[in-house]
Amino acid sequence: MIQLVSFKKVFINMEMDTNSKTILITPLNWGLGHATRCIPIIKILQHHNYIPIIASDGDALRLLKKEFPYIKTLELPSYQIEYSKKGKNFKWKLLFSIPKIIKAVLAEQKLIHKWIDQYDIEGIISDNRLGCYSQKVPSVYMTHQLNVLSGKTTWLSTLLHQFFIQKYQECWVPDFGGDSNFTGKLGHSLSKSLNLKYIGSISRFNKKEIPKQYDLIVILSGPEPQRGMLDVHLQREIKKYKGSVLYIKGTVEKEQKIEQIDQITYYNFMNSKQLEKALNESELVLCRSGYSSIMDLAKLEKKAFFIPTPGQYEQEYLAIKLHNEGICPFAKQEDFKIEDLEERMLFKGFKNNETTIDWGNLFEVFQ
Repeated sequence: MIQLVSFKKVFINMEMDTNSKTILITPLNWGLGHATRCIPIIKILQHHNYIPIIASDGDALRLLKKEFPYIKTLELPSYQIEYSKKGKNFKWKLLFSIPKIIKAVLAEQKLIHKWIDQYDIEGIISDNRLGCYSQKVPSVYMTHQLNVLSGKTTWLSTLLHQFFIQKYQECWVPDFGGDSNFTGKLGHSLSKSLNLKYIGSISRFNKKEIPKQYDLIVILSGPEPQRGMLDVHLQREIKKYKGSVLYIKGTVEKEQKIEQIDQITYYNFMNSKQLEKALNESELVLCRSGYSSIMDLAKLEKKAFFIPTPGQYEQEYLAIKLHNEGICPFAKQEDFKIEDLEERMLFKGFKNNETTIDWGNLFEVFQ
């Protein structure tokens, strides 16, 4: 069980230990999953008396600023990853975006070298940001995609990704190394050149036995325009649902907005504490099949229904894998009907496969 401590206690500990090391945490801004799974990492760093600095961009940075208003944040250049309106075109749009991504990677490399001296940074944890490493300080890469699925070009996308992974001292995989795992072929590689460490499933949430308030919770996430397209589709379908619904649009804005329409309660976004309570209060979760969401659902032992992002091979693979294992059903975005939720009765739902993580041992890379 991850031990969380108050900011006051962390601050006092930092003041008492002048040898506290500063660690830069850099999640990729592609949906919110990379940012949310860094939340427990940041808290555990604090518990072990490290001083975290957060660097990202866009919604990921805005979310983490709300979660940690007392932690220093820095802005990194955007990779400008955009989805196409048609899922089948996403791979080609991503390929045409490579020059912009390379430009951003080179720019973040320059910033990293500057910040190491400016902020006395002594270690880096990069969640899928390709250029956030340095030969000056220990650098760790965190990913669940050792193999990047992209159809017929999987060999190329995997080769490119592993090229960058090898620039880091270690690669942390948030999954289990054995046969009982969540990522399947995504997070398991035969390559001997990657210094892999399987750190187990991580989540910012804890399961709590509290009375149920909602029959269904809808959680939207991911980049535009697909988030908005799913929102339009679901708002039309959700009106037919016979039960209480909590609907979270997944738009991180300055102010939280709440609206009640018939049996549906709408939020634009929730912070981690609110979302943990809401998930524990809900019978069924309808969301994307993003990997961070899967780890959260496992920790909370929930039943779920997935709608993978069109054209995102990773989410489609995970949805099919979990369907075949009898854990939860899924539907394509354009095909989903509210009646499909009845399929959940045929699936067993998620079970917590949590193991104790020796964070002290993991953090030895920074010593």
